[in-house]
Amino acid sequence: MTKIMLTGANGFVGSALKAELASDSGIHLVTVVRRGKASPDCVAVGNIDGGTDFSEALAGIDVVIHAAARAHIMRDEVDDPLAEYRNVNVEGTLNLARQAVAAGVRRFVFLSSIKVNGEATAPGNPFQADDMPSPEDPYGVSKLEAEQGLMLLAAESGMEMVIIRPPLVYGPGVKGNFASMIKLVDKGVPLPLGAIHNKRSLVGIDNLVNLIIHCINHPAAVNQVFLAGDGEDLSTTELLRGVGKAMRKPARLIPVPAGLLQCGAAVFGKRAIAQRLLGSLQVDISKTCELLVWKPPYTVEEGLRRCFERSN
Repeated sequence: MTKIMLTGANGFVGSALKAELASDSGIHLVTVVRRGKASPDCVAVGNIDGGTDFSEALAGIDVVIHAAARAHIMRDEVDDPLAEYRNVNVEGTLNLARQAVAAGVRRFVFLSSIKVNGEATAPGNPFQADDMPSPEDPYGVSKLEAEQGLMLLAAESGMEMVIIRPPLVYGPGVKGNFASMIKLVDKGVPLPLGAIHNKRSLVGIDNLVNLIIHCINHPAAVNQVFLAGDGEDLSTTELLRGVGKAMRKPARLIPVPAGLLQCGAAVFGKRAIAQRLLGSLQVDISKTCELLVWKPPYTVEEGLRRCFERSN
């Protein structure tokens, strides 16, 4: 039996991963949360930073899956966002990893972010797993620094490292911009996004969980960086139509030229939002599929349908 420790077990990805791991009779799962009722298989450690004590949760653990993080915040109001991200995402991660080495953990699976690669791609020129990193915001910088520290620790200690970089993750209970988009389609609000020809990669929560679990024991995953994705790239227009189809409601889309929308966004100081709606961000998951002999179990259409079936 493989004994696994999962951090961030109450988060969006962590909760889905927890449910899947807990259903496997060959896995003994120990979850780590910041706060909550402790039990032999659930350990509350408080805030995660460079001083957090994980020793109780790490006893006898074979594999750590580190999904806890200070998540990306669109409008961060703290004085020094990079320092806040580093405190949790870098110092907290490396503190856990060093304790995992001391506890004899065999493998450490780190949930990173495509923001390590960058914020945008030219259509038809997707990010590759082994591209030179180019993060553009504090969150992406913190994830890159954590990755670099983990790889150094793996080289020094021999603990196996696996890094997974997902793009936008969708599924039941998703929050942020994707949730806002769902609400607008649900309410039948007309949207000026009917003529957008960008390309963006997504990953459904079921596909991401399947990939993470695939990396727990796969020998080819050792000390590798993998990009996650559904294997299908959609324009914003196609995605909105897909959401509407999954909800069985028409997406009311008005065909406004992307250039006009970009000009309007610049005038009103909404360049970042415009980039996410109008720009491209593609990932190439061929390394993930070939090296791990893996493919996403669900198409985007199936993932969206499962999302709303389980939300109702």
